[in-house]
Amino acid sequence: MDTTVADTLIGTTIDSRYRITGRVARGGMATVYTAIDERLERTVALKIIHPSQATNVHFVDRFTDEAKTIARLTHPNVVAVYDQGRHLGLPYLVMEYVHGKTLRDVLTQRRKLSPVEACAILEQMLAAIAAAHRAGLVHRDVKPENVLVAEAPSGGSGNLVDAVVKVADFGLARAVEASSADNPGQLMATVAYVAPELVTDGHADARTDVYSAGIVLFEMLTGKVPFDGDDPVEVAWQHVDNDVPSPSRVVPGLPAALDDLVARATRREPGGRPTDAGALLAEVQTVKDDLGVQNAETALLRAVPAMQPTRHGAMDATALVPAVNATSVEQRPPWARLPEQTPRPPRRAGSTFTSTGKPPGGGPKYDRRRILLMSAVALMVLVVIGSTWWVTMGRYTDAPNLVNMTKAQAELYAQQHHFELFYAQPAYSDTAAKDSVIDQKPKADDKIVKGGTLTLTLSLGPEQFPVPNDLVGHELSAVQGELDGLGLKLKQGKAQYSDTIPEGSVVSTDPKAGTRLKRGDTVTVVVSQGRAPISVPDETGHNINQARGELQNLGLEVNEKYVDSDQPADQVVSQSPKAGTGASQNDTITLNVSKGPPQVGIPDVQNQPCQQAQQVLQQAGLSPQIAGNPNAFAHGTNPPAGTQVPGQTQVQLLCF
Repeated sequence: MDTTVADTLIGTTIDSRYRITGRVARGGMATVYTAIDERLERTVALKIIHPSQATNVHFVDRFTDEAKTIARLTHPNVVAVYDQGRHLGLPYLVMEYVHGKTLRDVLTQRRKLSPVEACAILEQMLAAIAAAHRAGLVHRDVKPENVLVAEAPSGGSGNLVDAVVKVADFGLARAVEASSADNPGQLMATVAYVAPELVTDGHADARTDVYSAGIVLFEMLTGKVPFDGDDPVEVAWQHVDNDVPSPSRVVPGLPAALDDLVARATRREPGGRPTDAGALLAEVQTVKDDLGVQNAETALLRAVPAMQPTRHGAMDATALVPAVNATSVEQRPPWARLPEQTPRPPRRAGSTFTSTGKPPGGGPKYDRRRILLMSAVALMVLVVIGSTWWVTMGRYTDAPNLVNMTKAQAELYAQQHHFELFYAQPAYSDTAAKDSVIDQKPKADDKIVKGGTLTLTLSLGPEQFPVPNDLVGHELSAVQGELDGLGLKLKQGKAQYSDTIPEGSVVSTDPKAGTRLKRGDTVTVVVSQGRAPISVPDETGHNINQARGELQNLGLEVNEKYVDSDQPADQVVSQSPKAGTGASQNDTITLNVSKGPPQVGIPDVQNQPCQQAQQVLQQAGLSPQIAGNPNAFAHGTNPPAGTQVPGQTQVQLLCF
């Protein structure tokens, strides 16, 4: 009984435009179909996200944003994105349909490729990935399944050197990564090609794609991946713990240049790899040119016999012509025989030929043929020698030394000497000024094709890092990790008690947050001991003698400061630190003590009308009380005039 379930989307027309005609492949996140764009009458590939992913808002938003970005990547080696939309709530992409196979299919059929074929495919792969890197995109999942090999324009199905290569799925890995927020331990990459930094800390940049491309090159050359096993986690950690072996250890006889190329691309430390796909592409092109020169030399040497010196010591052009015997002449078809190789008919009686085979009086004609033959051979020799010289030496020149030049100087030199410039990702330098050249490929005095491309690395100047803003309040181990990641050193200062920062967390840093430091500089951190063991009591309103005694009984030191106040003299009006603050033995508590209300001198109001005298005393800040006849004249005050008393003191005004 046939249990095959029919795909209900086949035959469906999406968005009144794309009629699905068949299913190409089904992956973990999406299914790919072929469809007819009925508006433009062309075949396209249509990728529809699985229903299980459609409810994930992070995935859908990231998938849509990445699709828009990739659609702006106009590059012949990138699978073009034509359109995007939704069908029954499921996001879909409309992409270029590539008539051909995946690189995985090619490797399954042929197991491994020749060095020239591998470099030709890798060159186009890197051109596509480099375009993405320039646009700020990282592929994250470079592998043979995502590399499409279209039929060669010449139509030769077995000619991979001329095949058109296109890279697909630029945004899917990143969209999946965004959808995995609830599972941070999930590794979003194929473990056979995963870079070590993705395994250890989940970080991915352009050098991550360089590593994966190096693994793909290893597989194309050897027919196998460098690390394999039944447990995916174990395979992933092999990339962290082991160097990728040289391809020539698996396939003896491979050129050393390919070993070096794989080693450079697959360094375990990202800083040891080419900075991005563009930088690796320049190296691949150099290796590819070298491989082409070697193959051309071998073919020419096989085609041209060795020249023999004549008895005069000169090189005779006729010595380049292989000896031709009668048997070999007879075996060649007529169209392939040279004039003198044509078999001569047997002599007959009465013939006009002489015993030498020359017709009577025909010597000059025979000599002319021989001269023409020798001239043709000599011309062929010159062409072969010239071609060999051009392939091996003539088209190359020495690479100039542009290191330490400014960017403007390097561009002027390149323009004057007809070189093209390509800029790799800039790098920090403690010695080179910003925008000066700190590295180049090829190196100075290495061979480069005339008018070829020089890849320059510019300086960003000294590398500096700001002290992070979020260190205070975090545990010491987390702060140590963050500073290590910036290349800064941590020094632990004297610990302090803190009422707000938990024990073991950072209280303060020196220098402060935001200060810019160079790699290797030191940040001193103060770590909290937690809340201090003594709780400071509230002494405000107490007499200084009482407050002093209570604090000293707790083992605290007292610092007394007398201040102006309207409170009674010797009364504590404020304290530092505040009540309830933690303190330890011998800590100092500062008490602000009142000097008492300000003193007022009693004015002399004698012989003034009693009502007027009362107003004068009130204006002086006193509280007068009339004793006697309020309509009489003042005869004095009690206390008497001139006495210093606190403000608002009650003064008796004597009137009679």
